[in-house]
Amino acid sequence: MRLLLTDAKAFWVVGPGRGEIRAEPLPPADPARLRLRMLASGISRGTETLVFRGQVPASQHQAMRCPFQAGTFPGPVKYGYCAVARVEAGPAEWLGRRVFALHPHQDLFDLAPEAVLPVPDAVPTRRAVLAANLETALNGLWDAGALPGDRIAVVGCGVVGGLVASLAARLPGTQVTLVDRDAARAELARALGCDFALPDAAPGDQDLVIHASGAPEGLTTALGLAGFEATVLELSWYGDRPVAVPLGEAFHSRRLTLRSSQVGAVAPAQRPRWSHRRRLALALDLLADPVYEHFLDGETDFADLPDAMAALTGGLCRVVHYP
Repeated sequence: MRLLLTDAKAFWVVGPGRGEIRAEPLPPADPARLRLRMLASGISRGTETLVFRGQVPASQHQAMRCPFQAGTFPGPVKYGYCAVARVEAGPAEWLGRRVFALHPHQDLFDLAPEAVLPVPDAVPTRRAVLAANLETALNGLWDAGALPGDRIAVVGCGVVGGLVASLAARLPGTQVTLVDRDAARAELARALGCDFALPDAAPGDQDLVIHASGAPEGLTTALGLAGFEATVLELSWYGDRPVAVPLGEAFHSRRLTLRSSQVGAVAPAQRPRWSHRRRLALALDLLADPVYEHFLDGETDFADLPDAMAALTGGLCRVVHYP
């Protein structure tokens, strides 16, 4: 007897600046795997905008693959990693549970149980889409080596910058300043327990500076705020854009350290004890704090995602809803 496939729908980037919803045939449900009905997904604005515009450099096509990506850069490609779904079929202990997965935008899909993590009951579905970004911020703070009492500036108050500032502000005695060109970000800074400053008024002599603006001029600002023998951590990813870094002036006399961070590898100091799964589970637990509602600033229906991606500019996390 011929087994019928189930049709799902997924968002694909089909060319620079162009996306569409495509049919995705699924095989019959496997009792050992989870059939997942998407509840909400999040748009990771920095990376997904570069993918949507076709700006992933050829040298990074393999490194920038997400776990369940289909297709290849620059496209057609199915990309995304902020998915919250409910288990519709599979092993009995998983049925009906909400889970988080690093999966692209798709209304129905199958994964092995080890590829998902349960969403804690205290975390609302829409807030759970932030888990991957919060995991990036957590890893960045580990890479930065932030310590209690540090004076810390975070340049760039987007999703990742704001999230890393929220974590830094929880360390005892820290003085955290969010630096952004948009004065309206002061309200978010206050909600996170941070100070706020425009770039030309930001405090200098910082023990640690974290850059997450995604703009080369933001990195220039970050280097200018660092104190003697301080670390500047680069969390931005520029895709295929060349970046001029001002390594003259006081860079050497202040003996600065410029360090990169990328979520694909657990920070070295934590790596012997922390797996990717444990790190992501911690990010999900932290999202029980209602303060993270401040990072959700827009909603889009899944059917409208191609137009929404094309129109997306600045802002925080856009939540995609599924019928």
